[in-house]
Amino acid sequence: MTTDRIWSYAPASGYAEGLLLTGFTVAAADGTIGHVDRQVDESGMRHLIVDTGGWVFGRSVLIPVGVVTSIDPEAREIKVACTEDEIKAAPRFRTDRETLDPDYLAGVGHYYRSLPPRRTATT
Repeated sequence: MTTDRIWSYAPASGYAEGLLLTGFTVAAADGTIGHVDRQVDESGMRHLIVDTGGWVFGRSVLIPVGVVTSIDPEAREIKVACTEDEIKAAPRFRTDRETLDPDYLAGVGHYYRSLPPRRTATT
């Protein structure tokens, strides 16, 4: 698998190598979407699995870390450059096996890279 900036934290995001983000609240540009259930830092395609609770019918979403705009370890909050609707429209995450599926991950990466430039932390 190849890597690109959508799968890497932006230098200005505040991410420090080794920082555990599980449990952090995730806030979209227009509201809170849930909390980090798991973070995947291996494989060159770093991403967060976010539990949305009842927000999107109780499903989880996979968010590439390239859309993270800021991390506040004290407040335990992560801000992303997407809107709630953009995250809802992303390719559906169903099982952990998808995190190993290069075609699924390529589709997720393509989707987030296709968002308007003003929305993404990295292009």
